[in-house]
Amino acid sequence: MCSSKLMQTRGRSNSVYLYDTTLRDGAQRKGLSFSLEDKVKVARLLDSFGISYIEGGWPGSNPKDMEFFQRVKQTPLSHAKVVAFGATCRAGARAEDDPNLKALIEAGTPTVTIVGKSSSFHVEKVLNTTRDENLRMIRDSVAFLKRHHLEVIFDAEHFFDGYKSDPLYSTSALKAAADAGADWVVLCDTNGGSLPDDVEKVVRRMVAFLDCPVGVHCHNDCELAVANSIAAARAGARQIQGTINGYGERCGNANLVSLLPTLQLKMGFQCVSADRLSKLTELSKTVSEIGNLSADPHAPYVGAAAFAHKAGLHVAAVEKVTASYEHLDPALVGNTRQILVSELSGRGNIRMFAGELGVKVSGQEQVILSQVKQLEEKGYQFESAEGTVELMLRRGQQGYSAPFELVDMTLFIRDSKGLGMSSEAMVKLKVGNVVYHTACEGNGPVNALDKCLRKALQPSYPQIEQVRLADYKVRILDPDQATQATTRVIIEATDGEQSWSTVGCSTNIIDASYQALADSYELYLIRSESGLTPAATMAEQRKEVVA
Repeated sequence: MCSSKLMQTRGRSNSVYLYDTTLRDGAQRKGLSFSLEDKVKVARLLDSFGISYIEGGWPGSNPKDMEFFQRVKQTPLSHAKVVAFGATCRAGARAEDDPNLKALIEAGTPTVTIVGKSSSFHVEKVLNTTRDENLRMIRDSVAFLKRHHLEVIFDAEHFFDGYKSDPLYSTSALKAAADAGADWVVLCDTNGGSLPDDVEKVVRRMVAFLDCPVGVHCHNDCELAVANSIAAARAGARQIQGTINGYGERCGNANLVSLLPTLQLKMGFQCVSADRLSKLTELSKTVSEIGNLSADPHAPYVGAAAFAHKAGLHVAAVEKVTASYEHLDPALVGNTRQILVSELSGRGNIRMFAGELGVKVSGQEQVILSQVKQLEEKGYQFESAEGTVELMLRRGQQGYSAPFELVDMTLFIRDSKGLGMSSEAMVKLKVGNVVYHTACEGNGPVNALDKCLRKALQPSYPQIEQVRLADYKVRILDPDQATQATTRVIIEATDGEQSWSTVGCSTNIIDASYQALADSYELYLIRSESGLTPAATMAEQRKEVVA
């Protein structure tokens, strides 16, 4: 049995212990595979963030997971407990002879989690054993691990489904684990089909029944994993299992990134320190990058669009009182507010966007807004091209002088026999009082044009060498017009420290590309020559909003 001290500190306190299973259950997501180095990186991130338990894998199933536990022991984590995962001993076998349980001990972690059946249906139809034998397997496995002085967590697989059909047996499975000394008993909604009201009622009953702290492990097959976990915490569960960004098999697991701020900021539970919570957005994005998955721009709390305001009515209110359309301060979770500019904007969008840049619009909001709406009617899109909007604002300032001016450009496309297609551009560019005439070949007309622009700008602006094009997107706006269709081009550029996006639109793809290229270079040169510092990562944030 758990000690009364454990019950007091874990079962009845206002602390919620977050148990992360990204490296095991999360890695079962289709398309996600962590290398050994990836697993170590994620574990370090979770530890520094303040996660209580990090489940590293199943040491009895593959060499990589066992190697992970060896690597972690060489440089121990500073906060989190590393957990090795396994299952109860097999039917008819003694716990001390079970290779899976031996592998858990060899992993050398202070905490182990074993999964066992708590549904009579699964016991009889999947394990093909008796109910009594399954209870024996649970008791003997927990007791064996406790004799090795380990903290033992018992995951009651299919508990909520089993409880619906046979509550007495499912409860007896929990009691078998608790009586054998389990430190935690975790109720699993393995198929993800339970509803919050039912979860809350059942968890409340089990918390009252067991002399052992209770946790939950919820899957997201009905889009209710977070809601079910919240219901369980309200009912007394003090360990919440889940994954970063909700990764997991089928539809995923409970998303700790959404759960954590809800539990702590909305419900008053203590999960991590406030300074660590402010790194939540960074944690979410970094784990997605390590997993080679795109971050969800619309993810609650941490998505690039989570605090993005586009409608003029909303921005007008946010300009006066930020809480009018924000449920909390985005800085609490490490996110930022974004004001988007589009045809749906009002004057407040222009004013607040300009304020982020430190640009005074001097009562010209309506003029700029009208320009935005007229251009978007023609096919431009500015919420994904904040660089072009910034140029509109700066060009409207008194005394603005463009760093260069196009005089003329010509492009040739040749089909040389035996050599294939080739492209050549010739550009006349006025920089100050000097006109540069450049010619360049490229692997396409846009590439040739880009080379010409850079070649003409380099003598006066050598810093242009720092700029590279990171992305080039083309969209046909009216495909029914066939070759006469209007084309929109969005270019993302970076100098290695900051990124920005610009847009061009025309029935001529070369013209649209030139507009976006020229705006991109003009904005960079204006910033670098004037020592301007744009709002931090504005481009990176906004590009995710429209991904």
